[in-house]
Amino acid sequence: MNILFKNARILTMASTDVFFGELLVCDNLIKYVGLKCDLDVTIDRYIDCDGNLLMPGFKNAHAHTAMVFGRSASDDLNLHDWLFNVMFPMEEGFRKDDIYHLTKSGILEYLSSGITAAFDMYFSQPEAKKSYEDMGFRAVLLATSLNDSASLIKERYLDWNKPNSLISYRLGIHAEYTTPLERIKEIAKLANELHAPIYLHVGETENEVKECVDKYKFRPIEFLDSLGLFNYGGGGFHCIYLSDKEVEICKRRNIHIITCPACNLKLASGIAPLVKYQKAGLNIAIGTDGASSNNSLDMFKEMYLASSLQKVVNKDSSVMNGIDVLKMATVNSAKAMGLDNCDILAKDKYADIIMIDLKNPAMQPINNIPKNIVYAGSKDIVKMTMINGKILYYDHDFLLNENIDDIYNKTQEITNRLRGING
Repeated sequence: MNILFKNARILTMASTDVFFGELLVCDNLIKYVGLKCDLDVTIDRYIDCDGNLLMPGFKNAHAHTAMVFGRSASDDLNLHDWLFNVMFPMEEGFRKDDIYHLTKSGILEYLSSGITAAFDMYFSQPEAKKSYEDMGFRAVLLATSLNDSASLIKERYLDWNKPNSLISYRLGIHAEYTTPLERIKEIAKLANELHAPIYLHVGETENEVKECVDKYKFRPIEFLDSLGLFNYGGGGFHCIYLSDKEVEICKRRNIHIITCPACNLKLASGIAPLVKYQKAGLNIAIGTDGASSNNSLDMFKEMYLASSLQKVVNKDSSVMNGIDVLKMATVNSAKAMGLDNCDILAKDKYADIIMIDLKNPAMQPINNIPKNIVYAGSKDIVKMTMINGKILYYDHDFLLNENIDDIYNKTQEITNRLRGING
């Protein structure tokens, strides 16, 4: 289908200048973005944006999407108790297809939040893959399960990373402290064989760092780098407690920093020194983590916290500019996820586009639209979410071949079972 968006404000994120113009989507690709489209093509649908803003969708660079089952089931606990005393026991109760149904519920929240891609680290990846495909959502799946052999991971890596697919696949481990040494070495060997980056939770708590030093005499990134884990780059989720030496390794090895400020605050893990990483020239991306610890999958909340927390801890309101943070949630996150084909609005990029409702009171009056999205935006201002050329969310309605109530009911049924609730 060829869709022409007219009368639009456009923020391409290749530049942060906003201009009035038109944007043409042909099937799943952007074919024109500029002042006036005069391409000789048949237009199947015209959409009058009425002065609202088109921009690239947000990319959630760290998520456990199916963990919606734990939303507010484990609040007000420290990270260790939350993980080992609540989450792990609940996860032991998973049955076949649970991840498929729970992932669908998370995708609904993504769509209503203007998120067009998620970097998903969780169990039962074939189930998650099917869920994303059935919902038409773009996802990067991260291989971290100890139950998957290295040969299976290699097979999926070669099979799932296909051109023009909604799904891509990356290598990783859950974390240094949850992964046996032999497994870490095995994944490092595979990464070097495939010339592939590696992603993991790292530097999330002070105790994690202390235990690694006690065990290996090195801090986590130092130790993992000594094993060749990052020879082809990668990314660290959270990265609150990195030493200067670890920052230098991240720079040298092209390791992306993926920050999750809301989760880190709620679990009292700490505040990542993003200004330090920014000054070091590291690529900083943003993720929500899972709804079990956040408790939302909301990029607007993450952007606001990513900026405001840096201002207060640095005692300098000029740091972590709103424009920089908007880049983190779009362009930088796409880069960290390997999604260079949908990072900005440009010809021949995938049509992963959102429309921001500038008629919303929080967006009025109009002064600096990009910064106001960060400082005043919320999920309420998302008018449209398009992925791969298909509009999946418009005017607070989901345009899916799914019964939304059935998704919610199935999620509740699974959640009740995992919590031991009958009826």
